[in-house]
Amino acid sequence: MKSFRTTMLSTLFALCIGSAGHAQEQPNIVFIFLDNFGWGEPGFNGGGIIRGTPTPEMDALAAEGLRLTNFNVESQCTPSRAATMTGRYGVRSGNHTVPLGGGVYGLTQWEITMAEMLKDVGYSTSMLGKWHLGWSEGRYPTDQGFDEFYGVETTDVTVWRSLDGFAEADMEEPVVMQGVAGQNATVARDYDFEYRGLIDGDLTERAIDFISRKSGEDDPFFIYLAYTQTHYPNVAHPEFDGATGNGVWADILLQTDTYIGRVNQALEDAGVADNTVVIFTADNGPEALPVGNANVSPVPAVHGTAGPWRGTLFTSLEGSLRVPFAMKWPGKIPAGSASNDVVHSMDLFPTLAAFAGGSVPTDRAFDGIDQSEFFLGNQPNSNREGVIVYMGDEIFGVKWQNWKVLFKENETTFSPTQTFDTPRVYNLLNDPHERESVLFPHTWAVEKALPQLQEHTASFKQYPPIPPGTPDPYVPPRN
Repeated sequence: MKSFRTTMLSTLFALCIGSAGHAQEQPNIVFIFLDNFGWGEPGFNGGGIIRGTPTPEMDALAAEGLRLTNFNVESQCTPSRAATMTGRYGVRSGNHTVPLGGGVYGLTQWEITMAEMLKDVGYSTSMLGKWHLGWSEGRYPTDQGFDEFYGVETTDVTVWRSLDGFAEADMEEPVVMQGVAGQNATVARDYDFEYRGLIDGDLTERAIDFISRKSGEDDPFFIYLAYTQTHYPNVAHPEFDGATGNGVWADILLQTDTYIGRVNQALEDAGVADNTVVIFTADNGPEALPVGNANVSPVPAVHGTAGPWRGTLFTSLEGSLRVPFAMKWPGKIPAGSASNDVVHSMDLFPTLAAFAGGSVPTDRAFDGIDQSEFFLGNQPNSNREGVIVYMGDEIFGVKWQNWKVLFKENETTFSPTQTFDTPRVYNLLNDPHERESVLFPHTWAVEKALPQLQEHTASFKQYPPIPPGTPDPYVPPRN
């Protein structure tokens, strides 16, 4: 079914653009997606040197393009990546939580990803790094629109071999997988603790190689560069180990910034930088693992920072949901632009579709909103006013502009959830730490925020969510 759709849409698109050609009409896209990287880490958000090292490459992306200070994601890795790839809340695709029970999980082949949308209009596509949207035959990146991939399921697994009891558990050891579309994925190597510090360097080299190979072709390219840093365990590449003198976190921050610079330099060297969209963001806010607990792993955990926002990943607070964002497209996105308007990672799918001449699916609930005119500076404000705040498949609250209404709240990954008899209302401009509810006298904020929640929940009657672990082929129920 996908091959027929791909052929037809590609043909129609070619007819529409006529003799101008793909290379002139469509930008290349490099989407850099960090893992558990807090809002306050890069220099352009006040981090950088106060975290132990300048971040000139990250800062340059913000200076040369658009910086969003209210860019939102989901509260956990898998739902965040599912939402970003499909333009749909993770709960709709059955990916509302990080999978812990093994077995089949991830995206059914019925889902249409950002990569498939771009592939339909002529893009060469590559996925490098952390996938976390299915790790079995039929669920790899090459089953979802990517021509090739090299990556991992997740990263905390690299410490398993060193933990008591794992050797006796008779479980498969974590591996790096690789694949080419139309062929079965294969094991590339072990994903062990030794390789944990090396993998992002390899991902960078593979991204540079893809740029070099594809920049000479007529078709545009899309790279989803999903770095494994700064997910636990925090191990720097030997090239950067000790480089800052300020500890492993600063070394990794320098490492990541350097890798971003190398990718950007590769675009310059290939002569395609001026027609390439570069996106830099993350899937979640920082982690909150026990620091220095020798029983946890061979290396102690290190806390990231969400800057002025309270909370970590796996919470309903801004520190979890709000992450760094910078995006450049020379000559298209105004340099030095910035906004605090609400945008969600789901919006990237329809926005990139607008940039590339692609289309979004119309046969399902679709939550992403096209922000292309906003990003290009042709309109002053975001097309989105709010987002639904999920924790797993539970709705914890809703955001509307700079107001937030929470029915439930948790402080860290490991703290208990509080349920409120009356909702808490936070003014995020006056109270970025979400410390004090201002429900009274601001009851109006609840009335303003809740209609989007009512519309959202009503959509499940027409489009029921896909149950987690649903096998392929999936056929949506008829209404």
